Amino acid sequence: MSAALTLTDVRIQLGRRPVLTGLSLSAAVGEVTAVLGPNGAGKTTMIRCCTGLLSPDAGTIDVLGRAAGAPGANDRVGLMPQATGAWSGVRPLELLRYLAALYASPLPVAELVEMLGIGTFAQTPYRRLSGGQQQLVNLAGAIIGRPELVFLDEPTAGLDPHVRRTVWQLIRDLRAAGVAVVLTTHAMDEAEKLADRVILLNAGRAVASGTVGELTADGNLEQLFLSLTTPGGAA
Repeated sequence: MSAALTLTDVRIQLGRRPVLTGLSLSAAVGEVTAVLGPNGAGKTTMIRCCTGLLSPDAGTIDVLGRAAGAPGANDRVGLMPQATGAWSGVRPLELLRYLAALYASPLPVAELVEMLGIGTFAQTPYRRLSGGQQQLVNLAGAIIGRPELVFLDEPTAGLDPHVRRTVWQLIRDLRAAGVAVVLTTHAMDEAEKLADRVILLNAGRAVASGTVGELTADGNLEQLFLSLTTPGGAA
C-alpha cells in the first residue's frame, strides 16, 4: 500500500520539554493506523505537526506527497481534535453547513447528521453539548470534506456503547472508501477491532509497530502497552 503519511525522525520541544524525540512512522492509503501511547507520549503533538499547527524542530513530514501544512495538503486532510473551543457559540447544523460550503464535493449534511445522530441537538450551541455530543460534531466536521487522510484524536471518548459502534462502522466505511485513517485511542479493544497497523509511542518515539496479530503473538495489546510504556509517557 502507498503511504499517505510519512514522518521521518521528527523532533520537537515545547518549552523545555522534548515531546517528539525522533518519531518515525507511516500510514497507508486505505488502512486504519492506530497510534497508542500513554498521556504525554506525544500523540496529539504528532497530529498538530502533521496538520501544520506546529512546526517540528527537526525531521520531515510528508502528507499526501506534500510538506505538512503546505497548500494543497490540508484541503485533502480531515482533523478531529479532542476539543475545539473555537466552535463554542456555533450550533452544529450551522457549523456543518458552513464547513460543507468550503468544499467542492462535501458529504451531504443531512445524511451526516442522521448517520451520527446529531439531529436531536443540531440547534444547541456547541458549548452546551455533552462531551460525547461534541465528539460527534467534531467527527462530522473532520469527514464532511471527503478527506483522503483523516486524523481522529480519541474519537469515541465519552460515547456510549451504541454510538461507539456507529463510529466504528463509520471508520470502517472510510477505510473501504480508500481513506487513510490515523486513529489515536486509549481503548485497546478499539485498536484491536479497527486497526490494520498499530504503532505504540512512548516518550515521543515509536517503540513497537506491526499488525495486531504480530504485536499480540505472545499476549494481548494491553500487556504489550504496559510492558513498553511508562506513566506519563516519560523516558
